[in-house]
Amino acid sequence: MKRKDYEKELRKLQVQLCHLQEWVKAKGLRVIILFEGRDAAGKGGTIKAMTEKVSPRVFRVVALPAPSDREKGQMFMQRYMAHFPAGGEIVIFDRSWYNRAGVEYVMGFCRAEEHERFLSLCPQIEKYIVDGGIILIKLWLEVGMEEQERRFKARIDDPLRQWKLSPMDTESYRRWYDYSRARDLMFKATNSNHAPWHIIRSDDKRRARLNCIAHLLEVIPFKRLSHDQVRLPKRSSKGRYDDQAPLRGMTFVPERY
Repeated sequence: MKRKDYEKELRKLQVQLCHLQEWVKAKGLRVIILFEGRDAAGKGGTIKAMTEKVSPRVFRVVALPAPSDREKGQMFMQRYMAHFPAGGEIVIFDRSWYNRAGVEYVMGFCRAEEHERFLSLCPQIEKYIVDGGIILIKLWLEVGMEEQERRFKARIDDPLRQWKLSPMDTESYRRWYDYSRARDLMFKATNSNHAPWHIIRSDDKRRARLNCIAHLLEVIPFKRLSHDQVRLPKRSSKGRYDDQAPLRGMTFVPERY
C-alpha cells in the first residue's frame, strides 16, 4: 500500500478514534484491547498508529516486563488486573496474560500443568471480566514465516531497530512450529463466545494497521458527541510587563537547527 494512500486513510480513522475517545469518557466505558502475535508481527507499530493522536489518559498502553520474584509468587493474573481500566479508560495490553500460552509455554518458563490450568481457567476469568462490564477485545496479528524473516533481517541491519532484537526473539524465530502449535492450542481453548479472538493478517503492515483500527471502531459502539466550538478569549493586558527580560542571562540550548 502506498504511503500517501495509507496516511490519508489513517487520518480518517484517527479522527474517528478521537470521537470514540470522547464517547468513552462521557459514558464511563471500560475497555481492554489486548494484542498478541509472533515477534515482528507488527503489534508495536499498530498500537502506535492507534494511539499517536489520542490522549494517553484515555488510551493507556501497558507493556509489562518479565515478572519480578514477588510477582512470580502471586496469582498469575494478579499483575495484569492491577492495570485494568477505570471508567472512561481504554487499556491496551502490548502482550498480555496470554504470555502463559505462548512464550512461557514454548520456552519452558512454566510447567505443563500450569499451562493446562491457564487454558482451562482463562475462559472463566474472561467471563468474569466481561460480566463485570468491561469490553474485552482480543487481537492476534498473524505474520507469515517469510515476512517475519524479512523483518528480523531488517532489524539486524538497522541501528534504529536493533534494540528490538533479543536472544528471546532469535530463539522464537528458531521455534516457529512450536509457536504455531501453542497458538492453535490457545485458540482452541480460549476462543469463546463472550471473548472471541479476532485475527488480522499483518504481512502488509499498513493494511494491517488500517484494518485493525477500522475493526475496533466497529466493535466498540459509539456516537459522535456534539461540542460547542472552542473560541480563544482575548488576552488581558492588565499587569502587562516584559516577560522576556527575566530570561536574559539564562542558559539557552544552542540552536543547532
